[in-house]
Amino acid sequence: MKVVLANLFALLFVCTCASVFYVWSTLENRLERYKRSFMLPGPGSFQLGSSTDLPTKTFRALLAVPGAQRLHLGGRLEVHNLTSVRDQTVSVGNRDYHMNADNKRSAQREGLAKLSFPIEDGIFWSQWLENHFKVGSTEEHAKAWQQKARGYRIVKIEPGCGRISNQLATFSDGTRACVRYGINADQVQGETLTYYLASLLGITNLPPLILAQLNVESEQWASVRKRIGNLQWSERAVVSLTEWVANLTGVVTPGPLRQESSGLHPLREELRNRTTAELLELMQWTDLIIFDYLSANFDRLVSNLFSLQWDSHVMERETNNLLKTPRGDLVFIDNEAGLVHGYRVLDMWEKYHSTVLGSVCVFRKKTAQRVIELHRRRNTRTRLLEVYLDSEPLSSELGFLSDQHAGVLQNRIDKLYKHILHCKGKYSQL
Repeated sequence: MKVVLANLFALLFVCTCASVFYVWSTLENRLERYKRSFMLPGPGSFQLGSSTDLPTKTFRALLAVPGAQRLHLGGRLEVHNLTSVRDQTVSVGNRDYHMNADNKRSAQREGLAKLSFPIEDGIFWSQWLENHFKVGSTEEHAKAWQQKARGYRIVKIEPGCGRISNQLATFSDGTRACVRYGINADQVQGETLTYYLASLLGITNLPPLILAQLNVESEQWASVRKRIGNLQWSERAVVSLTEWVANLTGVVTPGPLRQESSGLHPLREELRNRTTAELLELMQWTDLIIFDYLSANFDRLVSNLFSLQWDSHVMERETNNLLKTPRGDLVFIDNEAGLVHGYRVLDMWEKYHSTVLGSVCVFRKKTAQRVIELHRRRNTRTRLLEVYLDSEPLSSELGFLSDQHAGVLQNRIDKLYKHILHCKGKYSQL
């Protein structure tokens, strides 16, 4: 009997030790993952300038001013009232954004990155990841939606899509679009031209967009004549319509791009244990940072960096004007601050744009190749204008970049090219 009891106690002791070891291992793994995401100090971390030369009001308060007020920036009087991310989440809608997804690819995203290291040629995301980078709207889907949106009757306009000057439109087939009626022409022009800049760069994370001219006598707008009158929208005004996208959620800035991190560089310690889904999201972030740098869009990650001086936790909350589909594809929305307005207030924001760009030394090879081509040919204005004129029948009504702003765009292409070369020289031996 004593032998039996001794055996039972021994078995109980072994089981207890095994349980403690399992729990400890799980906690240790989670702690290590937390450290990788949030505790990556280094010389390349975000560095803010002195806060003594910056406004004391919060960033959102600076932007969300009443219509009758003005911000005096860089010697110009500017009206600015950008949408909060929570409002934008309400503005997305009732259809699948992805026309080229399949269940197999979704399942692959959840697993660990396969076999090889996700970086090749020093600074580029690997071809294996590129082959899985099928996000956003295909060119075929975008053209089909644009053709439909130009011809379908609008049967309803209601609040939605963020700011009160934007509205949610319903077409006769039940699909929807966000209608942007700009407080000033810069907003619609900025939204439109940044869309075609993304097309020029091969970035597909923006919903399809068209321009339309308000005409309550036309078949397209006649059903919402009364609503347009109540909104006090000007007859013949040019507005933009973007596809209403379904089931989007907010996005938090990933660990490698936060201020306490060393940045997103091709270091094996940062990337080797990430899942395919995490790597694909980081890949999209690198496209976003390039895109926002070129367009000087300050109302996304740059605004978060600006706000760090009074809000140390801003990077832990959802990023403004950036949403995500259930499959994990990022959607770049409300790009009205880009190009036109962004260039006018560039002096105020440039050091933050440069800091954000400097935090990244990994790029999509396809995106980098297009930047390199635009640098070498020095024809960014010509190429963007060609895409715009070929794609948008109302381009002449809205206008294009001034010569000065076209020069700013080419200059930013050149600076981005130099940054890519810098990263290549620094990490090409890895």
